[in-house]
Amino acid sequence: MRYGFIGLGHIGRHLASSLQRGGFPLIVHDIRKEAAQPLLDLGAKWADCPRSLAEQVDTVITCLPSPSATQHVLADKDGILGGLADGGHWIEMGTLGRDEILRFAEMAKQHGIRTMESPITGGIHLAASGDVTVLAGGDKDLFETHQPALAKMGRKIFHMGPLGSAAIIKVITNMLAFIHLKAVGEALMLAKRGGLDLAQAYHAIAASSGNSFVHETEGQLILNGSYDIGFSMDLALKDLGFALTFGREFGVPLELASITNQTYVLAKAAYGGQAESPMIAKLLEDMLKTDLRAPGFPAKLL
Repeated sequence: MRYGFIGLGHIGRHLASSLQRGGFPLIVHDIRKEAAQPLLDLGAKWADCPRSLAEQVDTVITCLPSPSATQHVLADKDGILGGLADGGHWIEMGTLGRDEILRFAEMAKQHGIRTMESPITGGIHLAASGDVTVLAGGDKDLFETHQPALAKMGRKIFHMGPLGSAAIIKVITNMLAFIHLKAVGEALMLAKRGGLDLAQAYHAIAASSGNSFVHETEGQLILNGSYDIGFSMDLALKDLGFALTFGREFGVPLELASITNQTYVLAKAAYGGQAESPMIAKLLEDMLKTDLRAPGFPAKLL
């Protein structure tokens, strides 16, 4: 199986590197050629456009930031649908809405291309170590064909069901992460205003029934003051929008998600759409004129 990889941003470059190091030689492309240099140093080959890449492989993996980017890479004049041979495979590892992945898959089907979705969860630091969780949706035989490659990029691999299933669970996990992040900021502020040592409070929470993955990871970046998780306000609002849409469709009142969405709207207004998503905690810091700094916490997760 010959793989190509398009989209070498914060997450994609690590997934592609794990695949290349894992014995799956890649052809790669990104809108910025300099983003591909670490992959080229590992032995990957460069393609000048998505179509050129697709002409040289059996399967194209994309990890793209938005539906518009996926539309462009998939279906433009130099897109992958013009290059993949009949019977080829396309795997999208970015976060799309369920209706979007189904629509794109139908476009691919018209060209004889089969589609699988495989968004990941866990963050940049776990992508770098090959320890992310992969959430796959699509035909079972397609999943089984690509499971060896997925296993090089992630530690836990779940086949969630037919195409669209992974989009739903990925949105759910992100929704929970954003809600937890809002809670972490409030909890740390309570500790600070209550006169506690913030570092000690962080470790106590991490050892308590109130712990969460978000507290253990993004909580450290809040305490450092970098907030640098590599995930923007705009991306958070996109995913919360998907979650709220599912809530309306499935008849589930999402009160916490709705409140958290409004917090992100305020944070985007304050800091901009490209600001780091943990900066929702900074809203509280600025409002109360109380910072949440503590020594000994990293600016980035390793």
